[in-house]
Amino acid sequence: MPTVAEQNLTLLTDFYELTMGNGYFLNGFYKKQSYFDVFYRSVPDNGGFAIACGLTDIIEYVKNLHFSEADIEFLRGKGIFDEKFLKYGDIYAVPEGTPVFPYEPIITVKAPAAEAQLMETFILLCINHQSCIATKANRIVRAAGGRPVMEFGSRRAQGVSGAVIGARAAYIGGCVATACTLTDELYGVPAAGTMAHSWVQMFDTEYEAFKFYAETYPNNAVLLVDTYNTLKSGIPNAIKVFKEYLATGKRFGNFGIRLDSGDLAYLTKKARVMLDEAGLTEAKIVVSNSLDEYLIRDLLQQGAKIDSFGVGERLITSKSSPVFGGVYKLVAVEKEDGTIVPKIKISENTAKITNPGFKKVYRFYDKKTGKAIADEICPEATWKQRTLTDFRIRELQVPIFKKGKLVYKQPGLKELQEYCAKEVAGLWDEVKRFENPHKYNVDLSKKLWTLKHDMLAASGKKEI
Repeated sequence: MPTVAEQNLTLLTDFYELTMGNGYFLNGFYKKQSYFDVFYRSVPDNGGFAIACGLTDIIEYVKNLHFSEADIEFLRGKGIFDEKFLKYGDIYAVPEGTPVFPYEPIITVKAPAAEAQLMETFILLCINHQSCIATKANRIVRAAGGRPVMEFGSRRAQGVSGAVIGARAAYIGGCVATACTLTDELYGVPAAGTMAHSWVQMFDTEYEAFKFYAETYPNNAVLLVDTYNTLKSGIPNAIKVFKEYLATGKRFGNFGIRLDSGDLAYLTKKARVMLDEAGLTEAKIVVSNSLDEYLIRDLLQQGAKIDSFGVGERLITSKSSPVFGGVYKLVAVEKEDGTIVPKIKISENTAKITNPGFKKVYRFYDKKTGKAIADEICPEATWKQRTLTDFRIRELQVPIFKKGKLVYKQPGLKELQEYCAKEVAGLWDEVKRFENPHKYNVDLSKKLWTLKHDMLAASGKKEI
């Protein structure tokens, strides 16, 4: 699978973006600078926050954006395409791995109208998919309480990119590895895995299957013990193989058992006793089988003896809340004299009323605890460089492209994962609850609140 940088994805766009773009050109709006915000309206799984993800692919897409001759021929045949094409303007974004809250601009695009419009579909599909998976992964990782979580969902993902890019997003959210080998090759997420039940079934006996595997892969001898009878056959055979190998004076790099079915709380407690009584206290217990944050939390509360988790379909599809709901909305246009004119989308559904104007988002931190306490959305530069007593303020968005030129130094994948963990640790535990989380305060500055209400009043809508 080629990466985004290796593909021309210019036509991965909704057709109406091309019809609008052509119309902008014909009526003189083509060079009109416009401002679009990308934000979401509700947190997946009714959680307290989401994890921003997808910026890296957006950067590669913008760098590689062009119409090929074949594209031009295709669009010429549609009768709606003028062949002029300009460079993009500015893009600001929240770094990947940042906790974000509803209605905050995750990305802001400032560009000529037709070009800003053209990017809508790709930007949204990146943010919506990858933020959804990173958010789910982070919930699962937090439920695991420091125990490693591996992403095991490739075969249940929705398509190739869902598996490959989803595994990358899961890693940023906190997973330590993936079963998807292609994600390792393309992005450097460590690939991990040992055996399936078919391996055990292929041999005449379970013991032979375990023995050959452990001797072949002593650095990762994790044996799947639930093919036949976990307690009477699987674990005893694993113990026999481990003890025989260790008796030769050799050592394992990593060894243990994996359970993929049954009552995992009961079986892991029994397994831990059996392994320890055999002197195999260093043997690890890995579990998989339709896990999510709730089941993991319950297993640990029940005293399950688990060292790490493999999580598949419920992670890679974010099964319980698969739609992120990010939107791309026009918030301002710029006149020839440089004046920025706010724009607003009004609706009877108050959740769909947008926040107008070119804005910045600032996060306030308590200096004593280091915890984030509130965010504020402000018109451009309202709070810039201002510090309050006992607080520090951080601007969340950073410049990505300026006048079409990439100005952002992209962090490495491990750096993004560590950044995400640090940022989540900076939230109060009450915000991180899975059920009924404390509502984190995201407020409009007085100036933005006044602007929004003035525009609503001018439209005849009195309240929101």
